[in-house]
Amino acid sequence: MNIPFLQAGFRPLFLAAGAWSALAVAIWLATLAGVMDIPSALDPMTWHAHEMMFGFALAAVGGFLLTAIPNWTGREPVSGWPLGLLALAWLAGRMAMFFSAHMGPAATAIIDLAYPVALTAIAAREIIAGGNRRNLPVAGFVALLTLCNMLVHAESLGWMESASLGIRLSIATLALLLSVIGGRVIPAFTRNWLKSRDDGSDLPAEFGAFDKLIILLTAIAGPVWAAFPDRAETGWLALACGLAHGVRLLRWRGDRSLSAPLLWVLHLGYLWLAVGFVLIALAQLVPAIAASAALHALTGGAFGTMILAVMTRASLGHAGRDLIAGPGTTACYVLVTLAVLLRVAAPFFTAATEFLFAAALFWIAGYGLFTALYLPIFLKRSVEGSVAP
Repeated sequence: MNIPFLQAGFRPLFLAAGAWSALAVAIWLATLAGVMDIPSALDPMTWHAHEMMFGFALAAVGGFLLTAIPNWTGREPVSGWPLGLLALAWLAGRMAMFFSAHMGPAATAIIDLAYPVALTAIAAREIIAGGNRRNLPVAGFVALLTLCNMLVHAESLGWMESASLGIRLSIATLALLLSVIGGRVIPAFTRNWLKSRDDGSDLPAEFGAFDKLIILLTAIAGPVWAAFPDRAETGWLALACGLAHGVRLLRWRGDRSLSAPLLWVLHLGYLWLAVGFVLIALAQLVPAIAASAALHALTGGAFGTMILAVMTRASLGHAGRDLIAGPGTTACYVLVTLAVLLRVAAPFFTAATEFLFAAALFWIAGYGLFTALYLPIFLKRSVEGSVAP
């Protein structure tokens, strides 16, 4: 099957991530406004959290993995009908979760879990077949996210009260994945860009023991927060984690990339990771700090910004386009950043509802614009371009 749309994982799955991010938030906004009711067995808040983590974010993770693995292994990318079936499994999951009130919890769980289970199996198979076992833990992150999703369904099935735990664990898992992948790509891309400008001085720090320590700290702080979100001890651990991420980010010299939107947006996404952990700490230690601010600094700020950054960069590069963020792409970054700032700030103002609605509209505009701008790239064959480092 030689359909351009099914040539590589980033095409259908990044399109799915962008479109669903905008549409799911629009549905959530309509629900808040009382315009519609979601025919889901989940309460609206849980549905919103589930779809942003296991719908939007997991689609983006799948697109990234299926595009990166061929670079790691030298194997041909998963394409054609297997990729098409995987994308359809993702879509079926979204429909099942939306109409779950009419489907029953068992059928909903089976349909929704088909995509992450298949993605885990495909990623693991490709990495093992390519003899690249050192990257196998990356497939393990998808397996962990699948387990988190199972916890949400376990509550729907009446087995245990675990939906909120599953959501928090998925946030902790993605935070750890971001710290691992971000630690690879952000300093590397920044270093390459600086060298391409004949500026080989004051480069980002190389990966070392300090980075390993921060990854370990994140692997501890995230699950501890997920399990014990209301403990003061959790706050101190999260504070140490957030500050450590801030120091790590400073070592990557993002201040030298301000003229390159494709670079500074990566640094901005990682900054939100540090801010998110600091806000988790403050929410435990300072009563005036709302926990929702910390949650959205991580989910909207760190995950939403980094996903957008990776999707735009990978789509341009793998489609053979120049690695340059045009006005439209830069506008996407600005819109999503405004959305996150408003959503994080909302609990601190009396006009919280207005802030929340404005944040949702900016988010819809940002990801809607991404979907419209990059749809032609996803549908057309790759072109020969002058790809910058």
